[in-house]
Formats: sequence, C-alpha cells, structure tokens
Amino acid sequence: MGGGRRRKGVAVATTQPAHPVKPALPGQPGQPGPVGTIRYWAAAKAAAGTAEEPYAARTLAQALEAARRRHAERPDFARVLTRCSFLVDGAPVGTRDHATVQLAEGGTVEVLPPFAGG
Repeated sequence: MGGGRRRKGVAVATTQPAHPVKPALPGQPGQPGPVGTIRYWAAAKAAAGTAEEPYAARTLAQALEAARRRHAERPDFARVLTRCSFLVDGAPVGTRDHATVQLAEGGTVEVLPPFAGG
C-alpha cells in the first residue's frame, strides 16, 4: 500500500462578489408574487380535496388560475369556483374584476360557495 501516487490538492479561492446578489422579492419580475393561504369552505373544500393550500400570486385571478391548474384532475373544482364568492384578507371581493384584486404577503383568500339557508 505504500509507494502509491500522491494526488495534489486543489485550492479553491473564496471571494465575495463585488456586488452581492439580492434574492428577488415576491412581486418582482421572475417571481410569482406574494405568498399566502387559500382556504376552501364547504363544497369548495370538497371539490378541492383540501381545506387550504398556499398561493404565490400577485392577484386573485392569478391565484385562482394556479389553483385551477393544480386541481385540473378534479372536474368539479373549476365548476364550483364559478359559483363562489371570495374574501381577501377579510374584505369581500364582490363584483370586482379578480385581476384587479391585489394579494398581500401572508394574506388569506377565503373561497365561499353559496350556503343553503343563509
């Protein structure tokens, strides 16, 4: 076992970049947007197969489109969403265009299907 060849080590220089790279913040180009939670209630919960899931989107329209893609194998999901109303951080969305409803970092989207008797 003696007399073997010695391998030379490779020196690796470590230096700090002249201009540190900052990670992109949510909502900046190349990023999907702020991160928060979508909560599904009643029939929406059954159609989604989950009570809640995260979103990463700038607008309600983007968050809902991403949810539709995630649940594409569940045909009732998209149909139920068309009948739902939405709360964003506790405020009703009403008839506003979902593309104009901005989402916040750490926010919550409540997906509320029509409720019988109320």
